[in-house]
Amino acid sequence: MTMASMREKSAELYACLMAREFPAQALLRLRPELRNLPCAVMQGEPPLQHVCSLNSKAYALGVAPGMNRVEMDTFPSVTVLPRSRAQESAAKAVLLECMETFSPRVDSPGTNHQSKNEERAFLCVLDIDGTEKLLGQPDKLATALLERVQALGVVACVAISGNFHAAVCLAKGMPPEAGVAVIPAGEESTALAPLPLAVLGLCEEQAETFSLWGIRTLGMLAALPEKDLIARMGQEGKRLRSLAQGNLPHLFLPVETAFTLEERMELDFPVELLDPLLFVISTMLEQLILRAAARTLALASVTVTLSLQGGAAHTRTVRPALPLTDRQLWLKLLHLDLQAHPPPAAVLSLTLAAEPGSTSKVQLGLFSPQVPEPMRLEVTLARIRAIVGEDRVGRAVLQDTHQPDSFRMEPFTIPAPSNVEIVSTQPASALRQLRPPEAATVTLRDCRPETFIFHGKKYAVEHAYGPWLTSGEWWNPELWELEQWDLVARAKNEDDALFCCCLARDLLRDCWQVMALYD
Repeated sequence: MTMASMREKSAELYACLMAREFPAQALLRLRPELRNLPCAVMQGEPPLQHVCSLNSKAYALGVAPGMNRVEMDTFPSVTVLPRSRAQESAAKAVLLECMETFSPRVDSPGTNHQSKNEERAFLCVLDIDGTEKLLGQPDKLATALLERVQALGVVACVAISGNFHAAVCLAKGMPPEAGVAVIPAGEESTALAPLPLAVLGLCEEQAETFSLWGIRTLGMLAALPEKDLIARMGQEGKRLRSLAQGNLPHLFLPVETAFTLEERMELDFPVELLDPLLFVISTMLEQLILRAAARTLALASVTVTLSLQGGAAHTRTVRPALPLTDRQLWLKLLHLDLQAHPPPAAVLSLTLAAEPGSTSKVQLGLFSPQVPEPMRLEVTLARIRAIVGEDRVGRAVLQDTHQPDSFRMEPFTIPAPSNVEIVSTQPASALRQLRPPEAATVTLRDCRPETFIFHGKKYAVEHAYGPWLTSGEWWNPELWELEQWDLVARAKNEDDALFCCCLARDLLRDCWQVMALYD
């Protein structure tokens, strides 16, 4: 039966993603160097620690869930990791976010009675009804979903069915290497028949009852008479029989998750050197960029929060002028920033939080001049900041004050394009600021400048505009109080030479200075 005929007969269509041994996969997702090695995850307080999850390499060596620390010591080649609930929650959020890129309707079902294997797994169901025109046939969608999940560092399988519970049961019964399985419409009971009863999540009493009856598979349960089963087990028996037949209805309740670009990792031991810390940051950056690129976004800023020994935290934020998706560039920028501002103690865990931004677009003409590459420019600016200080690199922005030469430094940013063009028809004079201001000798008459000497020349004042008094910041050591004049003067013995300047008097120090010249 083709997928098209399957869609014609089924009004609903679901894709269930199953990731087994999730506690181990959540830890190994950000540890690519350990994925091909035998690893086991232990939980509990010493000396009652036991294995709660492990990968296939550890299974092949004979490691089993429930082993204690003494038993694990007999496997020296197995890497033992402590369980991290925080990293499991972060990995679940990443997978849900990935699922939402394929369908906005995502359900993460839970069962009242979970087996131990189900407690160590991640299960999620997508409503893919009506996505064929956008994402292709269901089997192609499932393949693309698996590739995306594998790129996130998680191994999973996908089952597709027109019945919600049939897709869930098939995903639970599939081997990890199965990949994608599709149940054609109307064949749910046949496809589920060889699966064991464990996929139903039975409680101990129900499992014991079916074991005494000799019922081992879903096909054997589906073949039981409905009335006799209800008489012995009540409505719960009817529900289990409908589950086995693959026709139990389900009320789909989609979950809503916020899109947050954040990765967290707890280190196996305290780290004091920068190089091993950057190795971990590189893997986390790769995951952040991959998640942002899936939504056609880039990283506008990255904030690194380091949890240190003693309970302190060290936070640094890097924000380039343009949003970027180059992992090597981000790693170099974070390297330079952490090198200039190293953490004061050993690092126990770290969190990377990124702010998404639109990808930058640069379109050059055939004869346009070359512009610096953003990567080289950002790295150059970061190196300059490491040498001269962060407050000395950027663009100068005037302060909202009358204090002379008052400005602050801000990081370089790309301003938003504006279609408003301001055209002024008023003639304007040029002002040349003198930095630093140059001293002058002034003669007053009736408290107004009459003559002054500047650069060895004597000038007679023809017009004086002012004074303008400014003062402020009495609470700072750099207290200022100025009397400012705009003067039009003529040099002695030079009848045709006019001299226009801005003259200021420092009232605190009682000295005159030429602040600027008018052209």
